[in-house]
Amino acid sequence: MKQAIALEILCEGESALLTGPAGTGKTFVLNKFIQIAKAEGKKISVTATTGLAATHLGGATIHAWSGIGIADELKPGFADHMSKSRREIIEKTDILIIDEISMLHDFRLDMIDEVCRVVRRRDEPFGGIQIVMSGDFFQLPPVNRNDTRVGGFVVSSEVWRELDPTVLYLEEQFRQDDEALLGILTAMRDDDIRRHHVETLLARTEVAPDDPQNITELHTVNIDVDSINHTKLKALNTEEFSFQQFTTGGQNYVESLQRSVLAPAELTLRKGALVMAVKNSPQRTYANGSIGTVVDFEPGTEYPVVEFRSGRTVTMVPESWELRDGDKKRASISQIPLRLAWAITVHKSQGMTLDAARIDLRKAFVPGMGYVALSRVKNIENLYLYGINRTALTISEDALAIDSVLRDKTRSDSERFAHLAARAEQRAKEEADPAKPARKTSSGGWSDKIAKMRETYPNAYKPWAQHDDATLKQEFHAGKTVAELSKVLGRHEGSIKMRLQKHFGEDVVQ
Repeated sequence: MKQAIALEILCEGESALLTGPAGTGKTFVLNKFIQIAKAEGKKISVTATTGLAATHLGGATIHAWSGIGIADELKPGFADHMSKSRREIIEKTDILIIDEISMLHDFRLDMIDEVCRVVRRRDEPFGGIQIVMSGDFFQLPPVNRNDTRVGGFVVSSEVWRELDPTVLYLEEQFRQDDEALLGILTAMRDDDIRRHHVETLLARTEVAPDDPQNITELHTVNIDVDSINHTKLKALNTEEFSFQQFTTGGQNYVESLQRSVLAPAELTLRKGALVMAVKNSPQRTYANGSIGTVVDFEPGTEYPVVEFRSGRTVTMVPESWELRDGDKKRASISQIPLRLAWAITVHKSQGMTLDAARIDLRKAFVPGMGYVALSRVKNIENLYLYGINRTALTISEDALAIDSVLRDKTRSDSERFAHLAARAEQRAKEEADPAKPARKTSSGGWSDKIAKMRETYPNAYKPWAQHDDATLKQEFHAGKTVAELSKVLGRHEGSIKMRLQKHFGEDVVQ
């Protein structure tokens, strides 16, 4: 199915599953639908099964939105203990988005359905809310642990059968641009990996990148990633700058959001550091996953200047991530949207497009992990492998069976909505019309906020240079309070506390 038709079906109010291989633009369609629905005055709740996926769309986890948390079943009278604000959000929601649906257990989708029916007092799927699920069952599956209830993919849930969602199976590829890699990924999805596919991958273990110091590595475990990034940053013989995040909202909400934001609470950079953008640029000068090198620090602000591989050189300013609960903003984090990019985990790479990558799949431990990693790059020539194990080439048997059913259903659903082709064509013409008035952008960007803050704290959001740290340590040992240090260094007290904790431990400031 084409993206344009899928969008029109969603705009018709259909509950649907938006699916398809990696790189077919599922998130693009979702974002466009959200934009249209909001313009029409619809109340949209944007959620995902993981916090990381939720931040890509500016939403919350489905577990938090529904109030089910980590529970495996709903207790009798659960609605009586639900907060008024939670009930209001569910009652007012017209559209519920659930991204990365492959990672949600079937029994939890039934739990979410029951919550919506009870709260909205309507005995129909999800209490009458339009449900839009998005994801690919070939990617990471639901995680079953020994001490929790065991479940499978959401297609096995009771509400799935009752809802009978329209299947929007996108197939047009916008990421991979060569037949070799696309052939391997397609063969994995067809459970038809042949000897020549394996030989093609193994051949990439014998090829080294031209510039191994400036290529992103994907690893399956966190400890490998952290070690590589720390070692390579320290090896640079340049001055170190640190950027502290700025947060709003309750501590529990901030902590929840922090676990999902790829930009670290304290970003430490040096000239020459390999970095990755972790958010899409509002001006489209970089995208989530864009790789570049820190080439300078802007005079005055000392924001990092990054030369991306696209050829663009961009001064990176703070961006915001929000934890939203329906229309309510629970927390926000503002930080330079970068992270060190010598290494990242396969899990955190999901949804990204990388120009090139060196991948270690020798420790792959779940079906779908290899597919996620290999599908991050555009072509085989930019893929380098340390090694690969048998698990990395496996796909869940359930996912294979599900895919066959979904492909059949999307064909019949495409015929049912064929009449929307004309509307899709008309929308495309309107968007291409140069006479169309531009959307208004909100005033009061980061530059205004920072300028206002610097009226009180002259050095707010400037990186910590070595001489700043020296002054901080000297004055702190001399007995100065946090408030006094704030005045001396021209920084917010929260920034002073975080810096002291970095140098002297968590308990140094109460």
